[in-house]
Amino acid sequence: MAHRIAVIGGDGIGPEVTAEALKVVRAAGVDIDATEFDLGGAILLGAVGTPEVPPGVIERGLLLKMRFELDLYVNQRPFIGTAPGATEPHDFVVIRENTEGPYVGEGGVLRKGTPHEVATQGSVNTRMGAERAIRYAFELATRRRNHVTLVHKTNVLTFAGDLWQRTFDAVAAEYPNVGTGYNHVDAACIYFVQDPQRYDVIVTDNLFGDILTDLGGAVSGGIGLASSANLNPARTGPSMFEPVHGSAPDIVGTGKANPTAAILSAALMLDFLGESTAADTVRSACAEPVSGSTSDIGSQIAERVAS
Repeated sequence: MAHRIAVIGGDGIGPEVTAEALKVVRAAGVDIDATEFDLGGAILLGAVGTPEVPPGVIERGLLLKMRFELDLYVNQRPFIGTAPGATEPHDFVVIRENTEGPYVGEGGVLRKGTPHEVATQGSVNTRMGAERAIRYAFELATRRRNHVTLVHKTNVLTFAGDLWQRTFDAVAAEYPNVGTGYNHVDAACIYFVQDPQRYDVIVTDNLFGDILTDLGGAVSGGIGLASSANLNPARTGPSMFEPVHGSAPDIVGTGKANPTAAILSAALMLDFLGESTAADTVRSACAEPVSGSTSDIGSQIAERVAS
């Protein structure tokens, strides 16, 4: 049975790395019916962003719009690697609440352009939004190493932080075999660099998750290798899978783009589609060193997968 997916190559190197991701998926023996027009069971996105469009327009008009409209309330980003200076490898996952927080656009400006300008930017947090992300994190932990860490700033963000902490504690009570922990976000930044091995599953809000996952990429081989899944676990609409890196318009057509992050994002898509064996095969193939052009790297990984 073919999995029907939508493919959005996007801007810059997006179409190049997406083509290699599809090459590897097909080499893994998974039947994919890909279309660039209709939304199917999943969306594979390359990268978006171009110098001709002002910052924020594409992000809010496409990425955030899809997250909100398709209710992609879980942003899942895995990090496997060895941090600079570390002797032990790490393997942790960040679950970022993906539809609330400061990114909903609540706020406004008064007396813009004057010396007395005032700008507000609110953070919207609901019990439902926090609970479904936290519950997903606990379910994921039961399939990993049975530990979940909440990251927030409860000492300063006393309203939102309190909601997150109370919700976390309530859900944790339903999972007595899963250990728990809490870090302020600034402490978590230190631990990401100095001791990332301490983490299994991290759950956090939208803004902190955005920042932490970029740092997670930096300590796991570089953001250019980082993959992500924007999930609607209820499957009321398609989920979206994309590399964390940008569109890199300066290297379009040069063959310098590394498609590994797009390929690993496709592996997350395979997990979501129930093709876990193929997903594990793809991840194993990506773990070995690769070199060459964009197409060369894709072909090397595809050959490993098919062998």
